[in-house]
Amino acid sequence: MDITLIRTFIEVANTGSFIAACDRLFVTQSAVSLRIQRLEDSLGHPLFTRSKSGAILTPAGEQFKTYALSLIKIWEEARQQIAIPEGYSRALTIGAQYSLWPRLGFQWLDRLQADLPDLSLRTELGMPDRLTRFLVEGLIQVAVMYTPQLRPGLIIEEALEDDLIMVSSYPNATAADASDYVFVDWGAEFTHAHALSLPHLTNSGLTMGLGALAADYIMNRHAKAYLPARVIKRRLDSGNLHVVADAPHFPYPAWVVWRDDIDVELAEAARRALVQVAQTTEKEQGSMTELLSLM
Repeated sequence: MDITLIRTFIEVANTGSFIAACDRLFVTQSAVSLRIQRLEDSLGHPLFTRSKSGAILTPAGEQFKTYALSLIKIWEEARQQIAIPEGYSRALTIGAQYSLWPRLGFQWLDRLQADLPDLSLRTELGMPDRLTRFLVEGLIQVAVMYTPQLRPGLIIEEALEDDLIMVSSYPNATAADASDYVFVDWGAEFTHAHALSLPHLTNSGLTMGLGALAADYIMNRHAKAYLPARVIKRRLDSGNLHVVADAPHFPYPAWVVWRDDIDVELAEAARRALVQVAQTTEKEQGSMTELLSLM
């Protein structure tokens, strides 16, 4: 079985579209169609019902999806096991959002290397959609992110408490002034709470999906936006950013997502290491209650 055909099938099934799948696979639409056709010919059943609105799984396609995910998982396990360097006996692939690497990801790697010298580590980074897809397909075994997506076979646990706070590049900014506000998209829950609390800021002329990376943009312009308190604490301490005092705060914890089939002993060791890292981070930056009381 060609694993490329399986990956293509999963992308079409997840996106419900041949066009969307070709964008994510970086191939042409004709290539996606040909791969699906080859897979259908091999199985002897159509896997999708095609229409102008997209592609819907047939009953055979629904049945095959479970096997397809298992095949991808087995393939990744075999590939990673074979690729374990000499001198190591185990392997773990960790994923994280861009803004969580400096605070959690890198320190987690340091702790794992110290605690488990026989463990070979590989890393991936990306946004929650990408990381969740990698988890489901078995490309990674665990990931830290801000907005986890519950899927079968995944376990979600809170990793680090945080809050989104409005900050500006200049002192004495106010949430009442919408002229220099930049909306940073922190997910559906934040968007909903933001709309209820700050309806006059819902139609910002500039929206960013950069997450914590937007801090650099805000800091170097006459602007304000919501950013995670722990991410920008040093910039607040240095006076490069300023808290908008009349703006509400929104809870925004970081989460760790595990595959439920990860080796139990390895998972416990990795969990202990992450807890230690999170505790160290919270100790260095102060509790969230103390942090917010200073703002």
